[in-house]
Amino acid sequence: MRLSLRILIAILLALLVTGAGLARQQEVALAELSPEHRHMQMMLVMNNVFERHHYRKLSLDRPFTAEVLDNYLGALDPNRSFFLARDVERFERNLGRIAEDLRQGQVAAAFDIFRLYRMRVEHQVDYALKLLERPFDFSVEETYAFDRSEAPWATSDVELDEIWRKRVKNDALSLRLAGKDDEGIREQLRKRYEGVARRVRQSTGDDVFEMFANAFGQTLEPHTSFMSAATSENFDISMRLSLEGIGAVLRADNDLTVVQRTIPGGPAAESGQIHSGDRIVGVGEGSEGAIEDVVGWRLQDVVDKIRGPKGSLVRLQVLPRAVGPDGPTREIKLVRNEIKLEDQAAHARVFDGLDNAPGLRIGVIEIAAFYRDFQGESEGRKDFRSTTRDVRQLVEDLEEQGIDGLVIDLRGNGGGSLTEATALTGLFIDRGPVVQIRDSAGRLEIEKDPEPGVVYSGPLAVLVDRDSASASEIFAGAIQDYARGLVIGEPTFGKGTVQTLIDLNRYVPGGGADLGRLRLTMAQFYRVSGGSTQLRGVEPDVPLPPAGDVADHGERSLENPLPWTQIAALDHARFESLDVAELRRRSARRVTQDPGFRMLVSRDAILAEIADEQEVSLREADRRAETKRRERLLEEQKNAFLRTRGITPVPPEEEHPDEEALEQEREAIAGIQLEEAARILADAVQADNVHRPRAAMRD
Repeated sequence: MRLSLRILIAILLALLVTGAGLARQQEVALAELSPEHRHMQMMLVMNNVFERHHYRKLSLDRPFTAEVLDNYLGALDPNRSFFLARDVERFERNLGRIAEDLRQGQVAAAFDIFRLYRMRVEHQVDYALKLLERPFDFSVEETYAFDRSEAPWATSDVELDEIWRKRVKNDALSLRLAGKDDEGIREQLRKRYEGVARRVRQSTGDDVFEMFANAFGQTLEPHTSFMSAATSENFDISMRLSLEGIGAVLRADNDLTVVQRTIPGGPAAESGQIHSGDRIVGVGEGSEGAIEDVVGWRLQDVVDKIRGPKGSLVRLQVLPRAVGPDGPTREIKLVRNEIKLEDQAAHARVFDGLDNAPGLRIGVIEIAAFYRDFQGESEGRKDFRSTTRDVRQLVEDLEEQGIDGLVIDLRGNGGGSLTEATALTGLFIDRGPVVQIRDSAGRLEIEKDPEPGVVYSGPLAVLVDRDSASASEIFAGAIQDYARGLVIGEPTFGKGTVQTLIDLNRYVPGGGADLGRLRLTMAQFYRVSGGSTQLRGVEPDVPLPPAGDVADHGERSLENPLPWTQIAALDHARFESLDVAELRRRSARRVTQDPGFRMLVSRDAILAEIADEQEVSLREADRRAETKRRERLLEEQKNAFLRTRGITPVPPEEEHPDEEALEQEREAIAGIQLEEAARILADAVQADNVHRPRAAMRD
């Protein structure tokens, strides 16, 4: 029986999507890497599913095939360190044939390309191992382009060997800067490069097809992917309610594993030591197990290495985002645990004695995720846990404390249950639509406030940042469209699409081999005002630093995202429009004088500088000086801010820092934007610039 779109989306948004994979143990003979009949079946079914159900329609022409090829080469050789220009030219000459083959389900070209890739890897790894036999001179003034994703392909073996000479020298220098001796450097890099070749030799035909199928899907749209039977099994494990691990969503970036976000209530988030953009370069089991270098590993294998039973210890060697590719690493110990609803629960606090409004009390409710205990609900428990239920109680508690305004803090909230985003909006409006959902067939479904009445009718603000996504954007967008409250902070993530899982086996009569599953984009969210949350996200009424250039963050940073579009607005009640110009001016004056915001802006500038780098010096003295410069700037700005709050900074070199002192630092930094949001709302209250209902209208 077909689930309604509403129920399906509610379930999908509640899922935590992570990657996982089975460890590869046996090497596969080169001659065995050929497509099987079921691979043709899988490709034909994929074509059919995309044509019928995907939000962006498939057109298997030459330009599309060229993009598929480009994505496939990017998946195999993201840093352009193995293939030569003549290889790529040969692949491109066959585009017409490849397009026709794909229409018929033929994927032989993908296997041909992979076999050549495997031979190229073997050759370059052999060369890298030879380079380790002789010492490097780190006093020579030369640079290494560590990001070659957009560079021209090497035109000869000599040119490719020179790229690898610098790569190996850079890897050695990075370990030298981290304190490794020469023998330790050679041993670690030998294992790293041999591991790269070994993992390629262990790739099966199914692995090859999965890589190509993902390149195919992501040419349509970045959230579209294919999962083989093995990957599907691990995906199911990660979707169970008791997810045991560190609570982090990871992604691959060239040879590195990058933390995309941490999950509220998980060990990574609770530690306060792992942040978005940090890179995991080593993993160790238990307190004594050796740290295994995971640079160059497949993402699935890194996740499999990190995941483990509840209560066990895992040690991560992390390269922080703030230190760049050549900075010092740090070791973080985490105890694996379940991520439970109560660990994600909303919580409240009150600001009083604000410098711009000493007589006012501003309540704050922090919501880390839109959670709902679907299992408890299905079992008929009347007290099942949900965001809306918890927030309702917190609002009642805050009103008993006599608050003059309320801030809903959605920073870092990556989304969750659509049902909860809709119901939560209903606590602040009497009735009406909250979000529109249009599917691939153009059918429109409208999610409405589930019950009349208002739980809180006072002054309201919503604080967001660049990591507020999906359900967070639905809530913030609705509050803004109704003019029910102020939206404060940074432009949000911009994910306005809905994904679903489709089992390919249902399209093949008679059963047989497990063909895997597709995750595809099948619908898009639209605000009641008609604009999508896709790509643009929600623009704040009052922006806060470091809301500068967000083009390289969120949906905007992905390849080939669905564009922002607009449909007809819905009739909905609106409150009187707020006069935000004066609120912006007052906030801007405070922000320019605030040492906390100066620190945030300075840190963001350094992170942007690191992100924009494409090459580094291979001269040891220059590398050390640049690393120290960045560390000094970040530390000076942070310490200056902390001292204004009466907090004694924890020295970065302290081997066993006081955890309570570190938590005090983290809370102070997290409070910079939050306190200013409270001040902005207090300004609105004092100026009587608040929300008064007026007649329904169409925007």
